[in-house]
Amino acid sequence: MAKFAANLSVMFNDVPFIERFARAANAGFKGVECLFPYEESVEILAELLQEYQLIQVLFNMPAGNWDEGDRGIACLPGREKAFAAGVHKALEYALALNCKQVHAMAGKLDRQFTQEQQYECYITNIQYAADVMAAYGINILIEPINIRDMPDYFLTTQHQAEKLLQLIDRQNVFIQLDLYHCQIMEGDLLKTIERLWEKFSHIQIASVPERHEPDSGEINYFWLFRKLDEMGYKGWFGCEYYPSGYTEEGLGWLVKAQS
Repeated sequence: MAKFAANLSVMFNDVPFIERFARAANAGFKGVECLFPYEESVEILAELLQEYQLIQVLFNMPAGNWDEGDRGIACLPGREKAFAAGVHKALEYALALNCKQVHAMAGKLDRQFTQEQQYECYITNIQYAADVMAAYGINILIEPINIRDMPDYFLTTQHQAEKLLQLIDRQNVFIQLDLYHCQIMEGDLLKTIERLWEKFSHIQIASVPERHEPDSGEINYFWLFRKLDEMGYKGWFGCEYYPSGYTEEGLGWLVKAQS
């Protein structure tokens, strides 16, 4: 049966972040994910996970200065020390929260560097992160993001991610397969899933084009859930969507998916 993790950065967003754990558990979720947990004490987060019997499935490494436009720094030459510091900050949280997957955002293209320079920087940084995390059984995830939502992002397609996996050449680096981004950039989701089998370790879902609940829009998620179950997918589905209203009122899809 499919396992669903509530993304607490976008769901239950009518209350402060630390109050969303209880809401997620009460709504029937067994796992949670988020973008950046670092504004909260890791001790408090660990207590919340234990209190509500939730699994921390995923979070992002520090991504630079978000308010100034950073969307990760892995591909940016000259910021390697900041990236390395973020690796160790993420490791601190991953160990305390018993989280086995960390997403490293790539960052935006910077025209002062050549494509070759940014590829080399990205590969070296992800290799470093993977080597640090490997000692603790933690995976590093890389995620293509669509150019409509995040113009100039470095990593945009699954084909690009496949090429990078080969160049990075680390056993604990996988694709974070966000089907919302994939549908916008490439489509042909089932064939893409089949092609990428064993190259991804986490799937995220949202409707297309509005990025709301997965029972609306142009993707038949219930059909894909059945197909993935038949194929033997054992990972989580991260619910990284923006609720169209009060989060709990839109969770009829969860009941249907788990029935």
